[in-house]
Amino acid sequence: MNLTQTYLWTAIVTPMNEKGEIDYTSFETLLKRQESAGNGNLILGSTGEGLALTDKEKREVVAFSDSLNLKTPLMVGVGGFNLPETLSFLEYCEGFKNVSSYLMPTPLYAKPGVQGQIAWFDALMSKVNKPCMLYNVPSRTGVKFHLDAAKELKNHQNFWALKEASGSLDDFRAYTQTLPNVAIYSGEDAMLPTMAPYNVKGLVSVMANVWPVETNLYTKKAIHGEVQNLYPLWQKAADSLFLVSNPIPTKILLHQKGIISSPILRAPLTHLELVDPRPLLNADKEVTQWGQKENTL
Repeated sequence: MNLTQTYLWTAIVTPMNEKGEIDYTSFETLLKRQESAGNGNLILGSTGEGLALTDKEKREVVAFSDSLNLKTPLMVGVGGFNLPETLSFLEYCEGFKNVSSYLMPTPLYAKPGVQGQIAWFDALMSKVNKPCMLYNVPSRTGVKFHLDAAKELKNHQNFWALKEASGSLDDFRAYTQTLPNVAIYSGEDAMLPTMAPYNVKGLVSVMANVWPVETNLYTKKAIHGEVQNLYPLWQKAADSLFLVSNPIPTKILLHQKGIISSPILRAPLTHLELVDPRPLLNADKEVTQWGQKENTL
């Protein structure tokens, strides 16, 4: 599959039943909704609660996703900070023909400096034979992906893309200047239009879980500079899905819409954090109406 043609990747939630077990029926529904919309699927990211799953569960999720033979690309998240375990998981994933790529955030909690980041990413990218998207998300990992590390790694044959989710336009511009041959994707749904003038390649999205078709259109418009009237609606939609920690609101809304069987999450996250779902339902109504209007133009 040609990854350069995939401008929208959906960071898929991992649905669970009332017992807290992975609900593979709902999971298949989510993956196929994205396939129908033409979106790539990213499994086991932070939105997918990848760190809350056991190693056995993560391997089962990869195997199940691969078995569906989706027509759109499948990316696997490989977050963590234990190098031998991460390399072992990557070796396992390499055995699946439908796994197209990997998402690799900076190591968690340890806050490695430049040399630590270089060593970590070089070890991971050298373990695999598929394209890798590195991930800058300091709000979760506690440290930025250092520009000096980016410079050192930019010529690695498997360094294909960067997911930039710092929330800083200045940081985004710095990465585009440092990594001219690396595809840079926004990891912030609402910031996509502001990144359009700086050669953003696409979006890794939370919102597309709920609105796969509408978010695909939003992404296409944004990266082509058609940003007029995109900001208020999509900022509101993004805000509604981050009222509390991601992916709590997304799971609640997917459950409200009857797409997944329950809003259950793994501890320490819980759907009980969000008492009032009305902002979610209002955003859903407005995005749906926007999509219907755009399709009639």
